[in-house]
Parts: sequence; C-alpha cells; structure tokens
Amino acid sequence: MSDTLAVLCNDPNRSVQAAQFAACLQLPLLSDQAPASIADYGFVVMFSSSGIALQQTGRKAPGPIIAEFTEGAVDHRRKFGGGKGQMIAKAVGVKAGVYPRVLDATAGMGKDSFVLATLGCELTMIERSPVVHLLLQDGLQRALEFAREQDAELLRVIHRMQLLGQDSRTYLESLAPAQFPDVIYLDPMFPERQKTADVKKEMVAFHSVVGKDEDADVLLPLALAHVNYRVVVKRPRKAPFLNNQTPSYQLEGKSSRFDIYTIKKLSQ
Repeated sequence: MSDTLAVLCNDPNRSVQAAQFAACLQLPLLSDQAPASIADYGFVVMFSSSGIALQQTGRKAPGPIIAEFTEGAVDHRRKFGGGKGQMIAKAVGVKAGVYPRVLDATAGMGKDSFVLATLGCELTMIERSPVVHLLLQDGLQRALEFAREQDAELLRVIHRMQLLGQDSRTYLESLAPAQFPDVIYLDPMFPERQKTADVKKEMVAFHSVVGKDEDADVLLPLALAHVNYRVVVKRPRKAPFLNNQTPSYQLEGKSSRFDIYTIKKLSQ
C-alpha cells in the first residue's frame, strides 16, 4: 500500500470544499468510496457528513483521526479535569487572576490549546500543515456550531481560540515587541517513536502524512526572542532538551514533561 495521500469526498454538500482542497494541494480527488476498499493511497483526507478526518485506508486500518471538542476525552477533561491544578496549567502559569495570552506555535489537533482556553487563556494557534490545519479548523467550526445551540460555556472557550495556517517561524519573525505573546507553547513532533497507546494512532498517521518537525530546534531560540514571560516545551519524559538548551525548571509526569524557559515572572 502506498503512503501517498488523496482526498475522498463522501458528502455531496462538501464536494466544492473537497475539490478546492484537492486542487490547492494538487491531490487526487475521489468520491463515494469506502476507505477500506482503497488500495492506491495510504491515507485519505475524508470529507463526510460527520466532519473532515484523516483516514488510513485498507481493511485493517484504525479509525479516523478527527478534531473533536464536543465529546470524548477532550470534552470530559473540560468538564471534569483538574482545572488550574493540571500540570499544563502550572507550566504555562495559569492561576487565580493570571490568564496568560498564549501562542501555541505547534497547534496540531488543538487539544492542549483547548485545555488552556477552558482555563481562561486567550490562544493563538499556528499550524503549518495544510492537512492538520484543515482538520483543526473543521473541528473548531463544528464545536462552534454545536456550542451556539447547546453550550454557552463551550462557546466562550471556542471564542478564545484563534487558528492561523502558516509557519510559526515566519509568524514569530513578523511580530513587533508590542505583539509578543505572554507565553509561547511548543509541542513539536520529533523522530523518536512513542509506544504509548494514547499517541500511537495519531502519531503514526501524522508522521506518515505530515512528516516530523525536523526544524523544531530552531523554534526555541526564536520563541525566546519573541515572548514576554516564558516558553513552555512539552516533551516525552525521556526526550532530549529542545535545541540542547537546559530549561529554567521542569514539571514531570508519568509519560511527558514540561520544560519551562523563563524570561521574567508572570504578574497579574
């Protein structure tokens, strides 16, 4: 099976959007097919009535990867998570009266940004992969439509999240000092493979389709030069420091850690 990518549209209402995306990325456009029956492409960006997903093809492929904020683990964490006591909240500096403006420079599927937005932070999310940006954009749009009708609290959270599709390096270099975020958050994909179940499906697909953030080391010094208070780097627990730079301090969990590089103290 090939590792190449195609666009699959199984919803007539999304045919124009699917065709535009396929044309923009110069990808083959398929329609009205079951992903399990496709043999010529390893993955498809699938447009369906339930949303836009990245789907591996073939009979034994895992389920679709879709950005989802209204149900499942992400929504459960919003409603029943640890609040400001969560490790990510401590890493970013969230506490009573302190809600930093955060730039998530490696947004991915937006899960960490969503957690920070639920805690009261304003998020700017940057994602340079057109495929991942599309998935996240679709997830946010579906969450917005759901929240407008059924969940006022979720609506406030989604309104704190702004998504941009570009390279973070270019974005950071364009910022004037008055535009610097309070905190820059980095969670780059990197070549070392994880074996934990919670990341395996997404990471295998992302590594195959999107590639790895081979230039992640460059991001850290750039982030440190364009931030007001701190840069937070999320890493697998045993991974090396980004750019071989020792952090000011660390917060460590069972499978991951946060390396915090401080510029100055966050204040109210």
